Amino acid sequence: MPFVLDASMTMSWCFEDEKTQETEAILRELAFTHAEVPALWPYEVTNPLASSVRRGRMSYTQAENFLQRLGRLAIRIDDQNDPYTGLKLLPFISQYGLTAYDAAYLELAKRKRLPLATLDKHLVAAAPLEGVFLLGQKP
Repeated sequence: MPFVLDASMTMSWCFEDEKTQETEAILRELAFTHAEVPALWPYEVTNPLASSVRRGRMSYTQAENFLQRLGRLAIRIDDQNDPYTGLKLLPFISQYGLTAYDAAYLELAKRKRLPLATLDKHLVAAAPLEGVFLLGQKP
């Protein structure tokens, strides 16, 4: 079954100290299905890579290789943004204290009726309240 993938889950695949059995299981799922992401996802993934390169946590080549591997995965970028996108996000921001970025993942999961793969504690708390099933959580 397709699912919505957020940047926190994606970045767990990049750094050994952030990988878990649960996050690796989500990555393996992409061999059998696809993930949906909001249009901001590429920026949210690239920014921590750039920061990691600047801080010396990884090399430019390692960041580039990770982005190339992501590009080969079955990840589809949702293109449902319009000038009124903020109006769709504002209720989630207001009710749960989410950032607009996090609200975009929750809105996408709810709109498409897909489970959400996230490690973000705010999304983990808000998703079930919106009827969104979570993937990648420890039992």
